[in-house]
Amino acid sequence: MPSYYERHIFFCVNRRDDPNRECCARHGAEELQAYAKERVKALGLSGPGKVRVNKAGCLDRCELGPVAVVYPEGVWYSYVDREDIDEIVESHLRDGKPVERLRLE
Repeated sequence: MPSYYERHIFFCVNRRDDPNRECCARHGAEELQAYAKERVKALGLSGPGKVRVNKAGCLDRCELGPVAVVYPEGVWYSYVDREDIDEIVESHLRDGKPVERLRLE
């Protein structure tokens, strides 16, 4: 049975109270997740059988953040700006080609 979505990207938007511990929210994760959602919609990629953009709580990789993960491939990314998000959306979510320069292992 096929998955409900072809690809699903989760953005960690975790915010920690402890200023000595990293969190993705301090690196613009919420704004960039919203931007990714807008871009996916603008490109006609959203909806059943296509792409879903979601917020997630802590994905336990905040020290590398901000981070996002794309399923079903299980590809992890770190990103810093809208240009990085554009590349992830267009190359991976639309064209199925992971963005190696942003990929985390």
